[in-house]
Amino acid sequence: MFADPDTDGSHTHEAPAAEPAEAPQQLVFGSAEEFLHEQLLPTYVRDVDDRSAKWCMEWYFHPEAVSRVEALWRAWEHLRLDGATGMSVWWRDHADHHMRVLMDPQGPFYNCDKSGHRDPAHLEPKRAPAGWFPDVRLQG
Repeated sequence: MFADPDTDGSHTHEAPAAEPAEAPQQLVFGSAEEFLHEQLLPTYVRDVDDRSAKWCMEWYFHPEAVSRVEALWRAWEHLRLDGATGMSVWWRDHADHHMRVLMDPQGPFYNCDKSGHRDPAHLEPKRAPAGWFPDVRLQG
């Protein structure tokens, strides 16, 4: 309660009630792995023949795959709340794109086959000469 400055203080006004904060939406899935097993793979069905499409049963050993599945999960959780076009946008802009990359025979699972996971060869680029890529966090 606060006093009205235009009066002698004998009248008080209620402070305006704060708008209730909108509760954050609950996640449907608790992890990228749960999303992969419960939503993504049951709905994204493809023939994986190692020639036109590949998948590694131990996908979690591939950092790129983990990052892409995580991105797919997070985007799905966000876009599912858009009842109009959210799922269409998710399929077009996220699922189709990332799954095409993941399942590409030259993609992150290129070295794996039906017999199992094989660690991919990692790129080991040389460092650029000092000063070529200054740390922008240190610039004013």
